[in-house]
Amino acid sequence: MGITIPFVVIALAAVIYFADFYHADKDAISAFSVLGNITVEYINDSAIAYKAENAEAGLIFYPGGKVEYTSYEPLMKACAEKGITCVLVEMPLNLAVFDINAADGIRENFPEIKNWYIGGHSLGGSMAASYLADNQSSFEGLILLGSYSTEDFSSSDIDVLSVYGSEDKVLNQEKYEENKNNLPDDFTEFVIDGGCHAYFGMYGAQDGDGTPTITQQEQISITAEKIYEFIN
Repeated sequence: MGITIPFVVIALAAVIYFADFYHADKDAISAFSVLGNITVEYINDSAIAYKAENAEAGLIFYPGGKVEYTSYEPLMKACAEKGITCVLVEMPLNLAVFDINAADGIRENFPEIKNWYIGGHSLGGSMAASYLADNQSSFEGLILLGSYSTEDFSSSDIDVLSVYGSEDKVLNQEKYEENKNNLPDDFTEFVIDGGCHAYFGMYGAQDGDGTPTITQQEQISITAEKIYEFIN
């Protein structure tokens, strides 16, 4: 039996969809300055660790949907500079929904880390929350950047940090508010004045996003500081 026209059309549409993603802005990333003593290590060809000297806390980070994972290198380095070892995970076809369990086996590579956190940006944050729902005993907390959790942690002892920009027009605010009910009553929320959705990573402007009034470096610096305060 020959290949049908509808199948060909669907296959072609899928190829076009997955080939269209936000690429890391290498020039912007290379210009981002970090002063701390950080060691970069590749893990199983699918994750990059940014190891902080004498770190006791670790963060596993899931990238946003259709965003090249190395776009978040500046944020990971900024957090590592503050003493948090960060592991940035690559996702199949740049979509965390295709590998929710990407965090499996990562913690075992860092026996010196006492307290682990998991989080991500946008879709990555939601998928990190889904992973956490089945692995709560392994983590101290969840970090959501321009994201929300559809998993219910309202009665758990998991610490949660939620950060988004005041000019974020990609984050669905209605769903964000609805899903606050899934978080513990004492979760920490911080709105970055002038921040937008795309500025957590360095991959250029994102379709439908608002106009930021701060720089990428400022948003990344503020975010790293809030993550540090939350973990410590």
